[in-house]
Amino acid sequence: MAKTVIVVVDGFGVGAMPDAGTLRPGDLAADTCGHVLDHARTALGRPLRLPVLGALGLGLVHPHPDLARRTHLPVAAGRAALGYPGADTFAGHQTMMGADFSRVTVARLADHIDEVTEALTAAGHRAERLDGRPLLVVDGTVLVHDNLEADPGINWNASGRLDDLAFDGPGGILAIARTVRAVAPVARVIAVGGHADGPLPSYVRPGDGETVGLDTPATGFYRNPGLQVRHLGAPLDHTRQLPELAARAGIPVTLAGKAADILVCGPARRHPAVDTADVLAHTLDAVRAGGDALVVANVQETDLAGHQQDTGRYGRLLEQVDAGLAALVALLAGPGDRLIVTGDHGNDPAIGHSHHTREYVPVLIHRPGADGVELLPDADSLADVGATAAVSLGLDPGGLAGGRPLRTGRRAA
Repeated sequence: MAKTVIVVVDGFGVGAMPDAGTLRPGDLAADTCGHVLDHARTALGRPLRLPVLGALGLGLVHPHPDLARRTHLPVAAGRAALGYPGADTFAGHQTMMGADFSRVTVARLADHIDEVTEALTAAGHRAERLDGRPLLVVDGTVLVHDNLEADPGINWNASGRLDDLAFDGPGGILAIARTVRAVAPVARVIAVGGHADGPLPSYVRPGDGETVGLDTPATGFYRNPGLQVRHLGAPLDHTRQLPELAARAGIPVTLAGKAADILVCGPARRHPAVDTADVLAHTLDAVRAGGDALVVANVQETDLAGHQQDTGRYGRLLEQVDAGLAALVALLAGPGDRLIVTGDHGNDPAIGHSHHTREYVPVLIHRPGADGVELLPDADSLADVGATAAVSLGLDPGGLAGGRPLRTGRRAA
């Protein structure tokens, strides 16, 4: 019996990739992990308490003085380049699970606004530009716009106030988003419904790369209760991704947190959740169930703290994640078990803006029964994480659309 658990700490980067400054030159200084640790020293007067992340080898990947350089656990530690354009949760997870993203393009809504308008009109909606700007008001309530929280052209949103319109059902926010998805060339169309502090048009602003969209954090959607979100991804061959590969081999699959919203696997047990305690609880329950298992869990609140530029909250959440990882390490003790802790992009709360940051992410692999500590070479893509997980489950990584298993690195001193 063997279990492989992948815990994705959303927005947890360990330093800028070489091309991080292409869009925003200041992003070459991005370092989510380092800046959160620095803030704790200043604000709390002590290091963050991250003993398990340290034992899993985070200090071997990131040179921060508050991270231990030695570990007693049998781990392999390295870092991965993202392997997809921009810095985006949906693209990150799909890539990590082995997807081929070569047909997905980067485009502003302005580049396709006539096509989107025609599709909405054909579906029976009324769609018009907001004050002549390149975003649409649909049925007088829902805004279709560039997503300003990811890099320009990665995602589009359909956003509405739940006081004005239902999220589900005919003519609802989700139905409008699905119509947009049918003609959108971008990685993700996101349906967002929530309770705002005022009329949505008052929160529209220009973004980077000549985009125009809704300043979603400013609306109060994230702060006020009742937020509903659905991620509609680009058409991909999900049969060549890790969850489907595992399910076809008879391995039970559990998707927890945001992973349950954005990954496709017909037989999977799904536990969508935003609260970090809930995500960790669902993950632990899946491991305790016994037998072979693939569990993919996403801790989303770290990403939200990055968007809110709340470095202190980010640090507190890392400590909470660390405590949850301690319980997972204790449960995953069989020689075939694996715990992989990684990220999907960066989201540096100290960088001076609320966008994701294009950073390397850690790849920390706990390997019960293995001998010693290994330093892994940099992975070219997050797809290599999925391929490595496939091998740990006894699956052929050649069944994935992308990725190569991470090979043995050098021994840590």
